[in-house]
Amino acid sequence: MRYTRLWLALALVIAASFAVLGYYGWDTYWKAPPIPERVVTTDGAVLFTGDDIRDGQNVWQSMGGQEVGSVWGHGAYVAPDWTADWLHREAVWILDAWADEAYGTAYEDLDPEAQAALRARLMQELRTNSYDPATGDLVVSPLRAEAIRAVAAHYDSLFGADPSLADLREAYAIRANTVPDPARRAQMSAFFFWSSWAASTNRPGSDVTYTNNWPPEQLVGNRPTGEAVVWSVVSFVLLLAGVGALVWYYAAERHRSEGELYEPPASDPLLSGLKVTPSMKVTLPYFWIVAALVMVQILMGVITAHYGVEGSGFYGIPLDRWIPYSLARTWHTQLGIFWIATSWLATGLFIAPAVSGYEPPLQRAGVLFLLVCLVIIVGGSLAGQAVAVQQGLSLEANFWFGHQGLEYVDLGRFWQWFLFVGLFLWLALMLRALLPALRKPGEQRNLLFLFVLSSFAIALFYGAGLMYGRQTNYAMIEYWRWWVVHLWVEGFFEVFATVVIAFLFTRLGLLRTTTATATVLFSTIIFLSGGIIGTFHHLYFTGTSMAVMALGAVFSALEVVPLVLIGFEGYENLTLSRSKPWVREYRWPIYFFVAVAFWNLVGAGLFGFFINPPIALYYMQGLNTTPVHGHTALFGVYGLLGMALTLFCLRGMTLGQRWNDRLLSFAFWWINVGLALMVLLSLLPLGLLQTWASVEHGMWYARSAEFMQSDLMNRLRWLRVVGDTIFAVGCLAFGWFVVTRRPNLPQQAGLSGD
Repeated sequence: MRYTRLWLALALVIAASFAVLGYYGWDTYWKAPPIPERVVTTDGAVLFTGDDIRDGQNVWQSMGGQEVGSVWGHGAYVAPDWTADWLHREAVWILDAWADEAYGTAYEDLDPEAQAALRARLMQELRTNSYDPATGDLVVSPLRAEAIRAVAAHYDSLFGADPSLADLREAYAIRANTVPDPARRAQMSAFFFWSSWAASTNRPGSDVTYTNNWPPEQLVGNRPTGEAVVWSVVSFVLLLAGVGALVWYYAAERHRSEGELYEPPASDPLLSGLKVTPSMKVTLPYFWIVAALVMVQILMGVITAHYGVEGSGFYGIPLDRWIPYSLARTWHTQLGIFWIATSWLATGLFIAPAVSGYEPPLQRAGVLFLLVCLVIIVGGSLAGQAVAVQQGLSLEANFWFGHQGLEYVDLGRFWQWFLFVGLFLWLALMLRALLPALRKPGEQRNLLFLFVLSSFAIALFYGAGLMYGRQTNYAMIEYWRWWVVHLWVEGFFEVFATVVIAFLFTRLGLLRTTTATATVLFSTIIFLSGGIIGTFHHLYFTGTSMAVMALGAVFSALEVVPLVLIGFEGYENLTLSRSKPWVREYRWPIYFFVAVAFWNLVGAGLFGFFINPPIALYYMQGLNTTPVHGHTALFGVYGLLGMALTLFCLRGMTLGQRWNDRLLSFAFWWINVGLALMVLLSLLPLGLLQTWASVEHGMWYARSAEFMQSDLMNRLRWLRVVGDTIFAVGCLAFGWFVVTRRPNLPQQAGLSGD
């Protein structure tokens, strides 16, 4: 009965949450900032068309998109946010023109009263919505048209080869002739203007812009809305209430179970299990690929970080000729997803036949075929991105085979489809091996069903990245992209992680199956209750309505609630590692599980909620506070879990072999200490200083070359060398350990099938 109630609760949570998510996706579609058919002046001159804006979006994507600067706050951190940058430049140009006309001087030289009068006039000029839905025309004044042309000329010079902007390109890590075609540069400027127009123009019937007054910009009156403040306070209160309720529930459950003693087995249950099957053995190359991709990702991360202080090279080597910043960062972010996903796919393929004790016909061939597909996807997508960044593809070909310019969904649509099909092939390979175990009655079936459900979700929800087209409105692209990044990476990966850890501990006999199943079901319900609708906290300022902000604030707070008990999980995992002498053989996978719990609390919990409330994200979106959360959550949780699963599977292949404990201890501590120093010495101070600048002066200044290339900011970026070096050496030690493992020959014990 207890399982039935839990399954019903899980089904209700999923159905209700996706109903809300779907409804506001429809709402966003209709309320997204419109793309005008023409941008024209009051005297009839056409500046550009809707096709120019849409093609300009594709040009921006082809050169790296969110991997070189950002739009609406989402993207990379070295170059500016192009929305904020365009808005500020256009506003300053208009103010200077008016000041020169009225006073014969620049705006900055006026007295405060005169400045205030001109700002009020500017707000009337920019915030008034002059889009006519009947004709599709966006009408601007001749003066604003001059400002638009002037800012577009700046971007033409910046992305071209104007030698007068060489220092600015160096600061932004942008090469000369990043976009060599002048027509493409003009189209990209049209897209930047549109993103700025949406950020400074009020919605019809409202005094708030399409982007809910983001970015902070004093010149045009972009300030936090009352809703941003109120819903932030509500999120704080709900977080405290949720924490109190969950701790109460946990204490009550602990009290009820005090009399339930469980004694782990006296010997390793895996030693008396089945042999390692042929398909299980050929998962070993997957783990070698994991080790290789980790090192390449770290190398790309080192190059990416160094471009922040030397924008055109690497210690004097003109590396940007071959691997520009946008490409290095693309490969860095994409390889992180690739190697983490590979480790998890390999774990599923290893566990499935071991659990059921059944090796389906041609399973080994299927596992090897999937490996070949994986190599093709990785190599093909990386090569396509390199050609795209060099502007070697048409916009249509770029969409399919090159660079989509969307963080974590950078690979071309062809490679997306290839990976999507590959994930379902992986699911099929696991299911055919698991079927005998799924048919057996018993407590294990509930845990196995949850394992299959989470695996199916991983395969299915990657498909959200296929829901937009090449020229879909950018607001809708962001909506679907965050389905992938939040629901796929942060959501169902989290569920899969919880299930796999519980499952492995039950197979070792360290947890009772009934307890593990009930706990995992309850944890999944609690997490998804906040996690699904919590997707909206990424969409506060991307052309969505205020309702999205309210829901995102509330449910992202609830998303953090279950993480407060992670400390108990980590402590219990550590306790289990010392429960019996034989468990010592598995202590390193368990230690990595403990580290996962720590970073889940710190990276996903503390650093995540640090930037989640609307009032915080209003000033922090697009600053170095985001990679603080990104590094500690993505690597700290999912990366370390991938390493833990790798070690667990290798342990299953090498039972009885003596492991190099010194090497693993070295790798474990250097990885975790390096990650902590990377954040505490560099990324977090950078982000906090940028936040201060954003509050005081605006987002444009917090991302400007003037601020980011100051001596203090450069010193803080150089401090990353300490943490990055320690971290990289630790990962190198881990990779060396993995590639030097060999499975037992002849076949020996595997995971128990009983």
